Amino acid sequence: LEGEVYHYHTKLIMKEAQTGGSFVWHQDYGYWYKNGCLFPDMGTVFIAVDKCDQENGCLKVLKGSHHLGRIVHKIVGGQIGADVERVEQIKQVLPLVHVELEPGDALFFHCNVLHQSDQNSSDRRRWAFLIAYNRASNNPMFHHHHPQYTPLMKVPDSAILECQSPMDMTGKWFMNPNDDLRIR
Repeated sequence: LEGEVYHYHTKLIMKEAQTGGSFVWHQDYGYWYKNGCLFPDMGTVFIAVDKCDQENGCLKVLKGSHHLGRIVHKIVGGQIGADVERVEQIKQVLPLVHVELEPGDALFFHCNVLHQSDQNSSDRRRWAFLIAYNRASNNPMFHHHHPQYTPLMKVPDSAILECQSPMDMTGKWFMNPNDDLRIR
């Protein structure tokens, strides 16, 4: 990402056996653009908690799609996804890669990579831990449910042991789905 980055957000994808849903083709920047991030100077680390394979709905990417730029996103099958006609054209020229991973393996990808995953029809769960990063100079234009850039202050290791109130929720904020600008 060529510069100082900060933690933008984290999520745990929990596709349970026989029940995990599918995700339509999309770019993460298709969402993050609407969050006020002007540049696609962002990326995600997808860490397999469980084995990820085609049977349990592994991630699929269109190799090289990050060079396409941001694709218009709209409602697709009840989700926000990339323009279906454009994706079909892209699938004719870019190779499809099934990202099969062992637990602990990681995939680093740019925010403009087109990706999707199928339903988990196997008898095994497929969990993955995703960590997204934004370049510090790409601070969102307005406040939303993901954080603005805040410089980190390094503290000594002893600070953890000295913490007197680890469960104190004062100053913590949680997202209200009704305030999600991506679905407007």
